[in-house]
Amino acid sequence: MKLDAFALTEQRIDLRSAPLEREWMDASDQRYAYRCLPLNIANGCGWEMACPGGFTATWNGGPDLKDLTVVPDAASPTPALSHFGQGILTFHVPALFRTEPGFDLIVQGPVNRPKDGICALSGVVETDWAPFTFTMNWKLTRADHAVRFEAGEPYCHIMPVRRSDLENFTPRHRTLASEPDLKSEYDAWQVSRAKFLQSMAAQDPSTLREGWQKHYFQGKSVSGSDLHSLPRRTKVRLPDFGG
Repeated sequence: MKLDAFALTEQRIDLRSAPLEREWMDASDQRYAYRCLPLNIANGCGWEMACPGGFTATWNGGPDLKDLTVVPDAASPTPALSHFGQGILTFHVPALFRTEPGFDLIVQGPVNRPKDGICALSGVVETDWAPFTFTMNWKLTRADHAVRFEAGEPYCHIMPVRRSDLENFTPRHRTLASEPDLKSEYDAWQVSRAKFLQSMAAQDPSTLREGWQKHYFQGKSVSGSDLHSLPRRTKVRLPDFGG
C-alpha cells in the first residue's frame, strides 16, 4: 500500500520513520524501559515530522492569539504560530498526504515523548480524498512557562488506520471465569509473577540474573507453551519516505 506526501514547496520535508529509541528510555536504569514490548511497538508505529528550526513558545494564560508568543532562533524559520487562541500552538504541516482508499491518517504528537508544559492534540483526517492540508496542534498547559522545540525535534506523528474498523467491533463485558482456559493461564501467570517479584526483593541470585520475565515478549505461557498461532513481532522498523 502507498502513503504519499506531496510537498507544498520545493523544500524537502523532514519526514522519517518513527524510531524505537527515546532519550528517557536510554536513561532508565539498565535501559529497563526497552523491556516493555508494547512501548517499543508503539514507538515505531508511524512516521514523524521534525521542526525545520528551533523556537520558544510562551503563553500568558489568556484566550487571545496575542497571549501566546513564538520566538524563533536567530536566522531560523518559524514553524509554528498562535492561530486559534486559548494557548494553542499550531504547526502548518508543509505537505498534502494521500492514503489508499478507505484509510484515514491519525495525526498526533510524537509517541511516548513527554514534554513539560504542553500537550499534543490528536486528530483523524480522511486523507484518501481531501485535497487539503491539516495542522498539528499543541495545547500549552502552564502559564508563563517557556516551552522549547529544537531544530530537528519531531512535532507530529502520523499513522494510517482503516476507516470504520472501530465501528465494526462489538464490545462485550464478560467475567474471566466465563473463559476457564484463559482464567487458568492468567492465574498461573499471576502466581509466577508474585513469586518472581518476591525473589527480586529478596535479591535471589538466579532471579537477579534473569532480570525480568519474558512471557509476553516471547508469546509463551508460564509453562513455556506457545500462546498464539498468528505471526507476531518484537519490533517495528518502517521504511522512510522515498522519492
